[in-house]
Amino acid sequence: MNAPTALLSVSDKTGIVDFARSLHALGIRLLSTGGTAKLLAEAGLPVTEVADHTGFPEMLDGRVKTLHPAIHGGLLARRDLPAHMGALQAHDIAPIDLLVVNLYPFEATVARADCTLDEAIENIDIGGPAMVRSAAKNWNDVAVLTDASQYAGVLAELQTAGKVSRKTRFALSVAAFNRIANYDAAISDHLSAIELPDGGEAVPVRAAFAAQSNGRFVKLQDLRYGENPHQQAAFYRDLHPAPGSLVTALQLQGKELSYNNIADADAAWECVKGFDPAVEGPACVIVKHANPCGVALGATAAEAYAKAFKTDPTSAFGGIIAFNGPVDEAAAQLVARQFVEVLIAPAYSEAALAVFAAKANTRVLRIPLDAVRRDAPDAWSRGLNAHDIKRVGSGLLMQSADNHELAAADMKLVTRLAPTAAQTADLLFAWKVAKFVKSNAIVFCAGGMTVGVGAGQMSRLDSARIACIKAQHAGLDLRGSCVASDAFFPFRDGLDVLAEAGAACVIQPGGSLRDDEVIAAANERGIAMVMTGVRHFRH
Repeated sequence: MNAPTALLSVSDKTGIVDFARSLHALGIRLLSTGGTAKLLAEAGLPVTEVADHTGFPEMLDGRVKTLHPAIHGGLLARRDLPAHMGALQAHDIAPIDLLVVNLYPFEATVARADCTLDEAIENIDIGGPAMVRSAAKNWNDVAVLTDASQYAGVLAELQTAGKVSRKTRFALSVAAFNRIANYDAAISDHLSAIELPDGGEAVPVRAAFAAQSNGRFVKLQDLRYGENPHQQAAFYRDLHPAPGSLVTALQLQGKELSYNNIADADAAWECVKGFDPAVEGPACVIVKHANPCGVALGATAAEAYAKAFKTDPTSAFGGIIAFNGPVDEAAAQLVARQFVEVLIAPAYSEAALAVFAAKANTRVLRIPLDAVRRDAPDAWSRGLNAHDIKRVGSGLLMQSADNHELAAADMKLVTRLAPTAAQTADLLFAWKVAKFVKSNAIVFCAGGMTVGVGAGQMSRLDSARIACIKAQHAGLDLRGSCVASDAFFPFRDGLDVLAEAGAACVIQPGGSLRDDEVIAAANERGIAMVMTGVRHFRH
């Protein structure tokens, strides 16, 4: 009986020599291509080059080397069909029992800002995906490995059982088809966004949105139900999630996350991430039904939480709480006094975790922020989404994410009265919070904390009134407060409500046909107003 054969052809050589050495020790014949074959030979391993195996040389700069019946016949032949095995024997083709292939690094190549179209094209693998598909289709007889992380498990089965189990072969096949699907999708996404002008050596133009979009997501878990108990649901992550995003969370304790927990946790985490602890200090965000109901800065995590809780203690019940820095015992003791669905932070002290251990149902998540580079030029490295996507009927709405960051220098003073330095800081704070409040959004704040939030109303006037009512119910004084409006005031009536509540200054985008009327009202009421030229609708 011929020795079993493994074909190894990898771009990423991580761990391949040790894996090949272990296969050889098990009596498995090694077959390989180009650079992989050279590496194995240099390691002293007996290896047969594919060109010698097929009797046909590599050609076209390596574009054609494994596209041959001696390769695909050996991969595709069903061992349980005499006709298949007879055909192999008739044409002197040896079965291939194990395939190890990882593909040309197309994704890494096109991720470079200076990648040319020619470089992208040359990094499209042809032979690799063809072999992977052949082996994956014939999974009952062939084990196909597409990632170095699979080596150890397969080797353990070969060493203990002498073969790769049927269950593992099927799992490897599924992983292989998923890899090919993701690879092809990456090629489609990249090339579909390139517009090649007519005429000679014209430089390609990259469109902001590709002609075809291929979503690539990996399931993290099935959920008990969706937004409502009669709906089914599951939680997926991007194939390459941004650092510091919710999908990278480690759950330290508590019940399984629900659909609504995850949606609200994302709202809380994305909001609190916007406060840089190195610049603004500890921040706390409390979210209920996707809206921040309390946000605050403090000298400590405990102080930030205490201030955020004051905004709306009623809504905070059963809410989602997120911190932008470590949670210590003092903060944990305060948080533990209320009913919390989910708690999120980059780190916890041992004493803090001991406090929450007594509340077994509280879901405690840790999301490291170490890999987030706040000064990076690209959104992904800053831990931000590059695009927002919304499902509509049988289609998608896709837009660049709202990652706009406002600086004090960007604000345009439009009233006679100017905000003080302390008020400017509060205006920037309120503006940052308003971005995460459902439209129409009105946010009152004072001293680095929210004191009234009006969200999700059909009328901006009603959002202003609701924010005032919430503050009154919480026993908070709005006199001297600063207010952010996520979009312009269409009439002066909204501003009048803010003035009557005691607001001292307002930040808003401007752009209304009645801006002059609103500015005149602010001057009349003795309110300082700045405009940003940017709105933050959040539907």
